Amino acid sequence: MANFSKPIGPRFSVEVYQNEYLPEGGREVNAIVTVTATGGGTVGGAVSAPGLYGAAAPDAAVAIMVDCSGSMDYPSTKMRGAREATAAAIDTLRDGVRFAVIAGTHVAKEVYPGGGALAVADSRTREEAKDALRSLSAGGGTAIGTWLRLAKGLLTGAEAAIRHGILLTDGRNEHESPEDLKAALDDCAGSFTCDARGVGTDWEVKEVTGIASALLGSADIVADPSGLREDFTRMMEQAMGKEIADVALRLWTPLGSEIRFVKQVAPTVEELTDRRAEAGPRAGDYPTGSWGDESRDYHLCIEVPDAAIGREMLAARVSLVITEADGGVQTLSQGLVRAVWTDDMAASTSLNPQVAHYTGQAELADVIQRGLEARKAGDLDGATAKLGRAVQLASASGNADTAKLLAKVVDVVDEATGTVRLKAKVADSDEMTLETRSTKTVRVKKS
Repeated sequence: MANFSKPIGPRFSVEVYQNEYLPEGGREVNAIVTVTATGGGTVGGAVSAPGLYGAAAPDAAVAIMVDCSGSMDYPSTKMRGAREATAAAIDTLRDGVRFAVIAGTHVAKEVYPGGGALAVADSRTREEAKDALRSLSAGGGTAIGTWLRLAKGLLTGAEAAIRHGILLTDGRNEHESPEDLKAALDDCAGSFTCDARGVGTDWEVKEVTGIASALLGSADIVADPSGLREDFTRMMEQAMGKEIADVALRLWTPLGSEIRFVKQVAPTVEELTDRRAEAGPRAGDYPTGSWGDESRDYHLCIEVPDAAIGREMLAARVSLVITEADGGVQTLSQGLVRAVWTDDMAASTSLNPQVAHYTGQAELADVIQRGLEARKAGDLDGATAKLGRAVQLASASGNADTAKLLAKVVDVVDEATGTVRLKAKVADSDEMTLETRSTKTVRVKKS
């Protein structure tokens, strides 16, 4: 395994897990690619102390977008929780990070520092920003696309290496069309990453998860506003742990081969196939966003030309790359995906455990979402079948967290066979939590 890591910042490694053996006539190659970054920031660790990274800390810029629509006053704990959470996030900024706070309604307004600029975090600006939060009040509508566009203008103007947004909403995006929101997301994609949170139970799960997906961030529900402070602190700690941005997964395939799909499968399921950017003959880049100390898994499926028994070929070359300021491309690490044709039935029919595990995890996310949609549509038989299959998959893969969430929506009769009964009454928060977290996966043990 080749490794071309930068001497400063994270060191990347690429490991490939696959069964490379194909039967006569076989054309589909599946592989799990594990990308690990080490020696950079400490994601999720205590990074709140100013100057913790010293001179080696990367340039970073953060925009916090707070929903201030009228519904944030019902109950009033939502607006109060949002102020407290934003203050906690500001306290978590390390010295030197540039930041801004945006109030979002049917328009976007700079709360701090204003004037189209970003503040530089230090003891003075943190206190000023927290004082400015007292002016946040609820009133007006919701047009999230305007919030994102303002955040983009502020963050890209800073020319920081790490550009990150945190977005909080409590309602549906009612004051702009879905097309307007999609256009804003398309415009912002690649400019900054963004974590999105829904507080309470009156927001639309697909809107919030769609924002996070488009901007390569995380999505979650905070059903009780009292949980916002802890959640915002954790999000900002993770943002402060990022060391390198705009990393791409580059796939090169030989003539006659085609990429059927590329998806992230851990820590969440995220479809990347349609995000390909051409990168030269037979090569394409798939965005992965920003990295600190962390590991992620990707599932590649490649269709190769048929070949005779005994032949072997390189099905794909996988590289981690970044584009530098001068336009040059630096390779951080590489791995190879192979195909070998054999008449050994045992070899060609053996399922690679990593591929099998993540195929099941992707199906788990899909059947949960389809099951909940069927339940909302009144198709109780379809919902029972889909959610029963989800219970079976969660049990088989050891996904205990998802199993617990499913148990709040269905009564489990037999998890091994997926036999369940729909609960007559389900709390909105339980259903929305299951839907929001349906794409979270568990890692498979590597051998």
